[in-house]
Amino acid sequence: MATNLILAAILLLCLVAVAWPFLFYPLILRRLPTLPEHPVQGPPPSASLLFCAYNEAAAMPEKLANLALLKRRHPDLEILAFDDGSSDGTGDLIAGQGDLVTLVRGPGRSGKAHGMKQLAARARGDVLIFTDANVLLDEEAVDRLLARYADPHIGGVLGSLHYLGAEGSATAAVGSLYWRIEERLKDEESRTGNVLGADGSIFSIRRSLYPDFPDSVLDDLTVSMAVVFAGKRLIKAKDVIASERLVTARKDEYRRKVRIAARAWHTHSYLRPQLRRMAAIDRFKYASRKIVRWFGGLFILAGAIAAGALALRLSPTLYMAGGLALVFALWIGLRSKSGPLATLVDILIAYAATLQGVAKAMTGRTVTIWNPAQSR
Repeated sequence: MATNLILAAILLLCLVAVAWPFLFYPLILRRLPTLPEHPVQGPPPSASLLFCAYNEAAAMPEKLANLALLKRRHPDLEILAFDDGSSDGTGDLIAGQGDLVTLVRGPGRSGKAHGMKQLAARARGDVLIFTDANVLLDEEAVDRLLARYADPHIGGVLGSLHYLGAEGSATAAVGSLYWRIEERLKDEESRTGNVLGADGSIFSIRRSLYPDFPDSVLDDLTVSMAVVFAGKRLIKAKDVIASERLVTARKDEYRRKVRIAARAWHTHSYLRPQLRRMAAIDRFKYASRKIVRWFGGLFILAGAIAAGALALRLSPTLYMAGGLALVFALWIGLRSKSGPLATLVDILIAYAATLQGVAKAMTGRTVTIWNPAQSR
């Protein structure tokens, strides 16, 4: 009986841990008070928009047209791009736009963090806006983003990413659902104080807060967290809209998540001394949205083992039936491109990829360069 209770407790704890970032953490955030902004009168700051590209020739025509649209609306906007040794003519496409974009060509594959540091060193704007080569910004995004800097206590502003193509596959549907949850969490974190980290699709900081960091870390997480470490607010603007196409192939998404998770944990290790000095509420947010999620695959595995052991002790027949049903469901899900079983498999694959990336980083391995997914 005692063993059964222990196994049931382990299973319950694992279920709570897996659900924590998506259920319990949001409920806690909703009960926290709103921290208002305090804008003051004054001219809007100047801005520089930065992005890195590697073999993005297919995305460049649309990207460059989007940049031209932003430039027409905001003539003083400085736009800089770093070409990380593209072999498909991406750099030539950017250079062919004349004065629209200032292009910096890298010596070869040196990675996004290295490229962004090169651009930030050349930028002249009061605010640095970071985005990706395959991301498109709403026409009013720059103006709305800069307006939030009227509050002198705000050091960084994130935008809202809207993914396109969720109907393309179960992988894309899972990615879309995950990101909608992520956006809502950032909204609540912003309302209650600080968002704990940005992704590279659309975020900005005051140029004076840009930190120094090694090329091996995630530049978006490192740069955005520098705002929090400096005692300024990192907030999210829901009306600053960016759009990006989802990855539809499982193998592309798996590799992408392994790479991101490996670099995220490596970055976490690099930032750990500063993370420990954050306010208690920010440490709670960071652990709830990042650390617990990074180890979600481990919680699922431990919970499955506990459930199997408990079922075996209660009824060997139940254990066999449950095991066979699970194997059959996974087999169907792996062979399917849509439907609930395919969605279940893609969720498990995402957790497995994240855990593999974290384990990779824990052994001292990380990833500096990137390759764009072919199935966007």
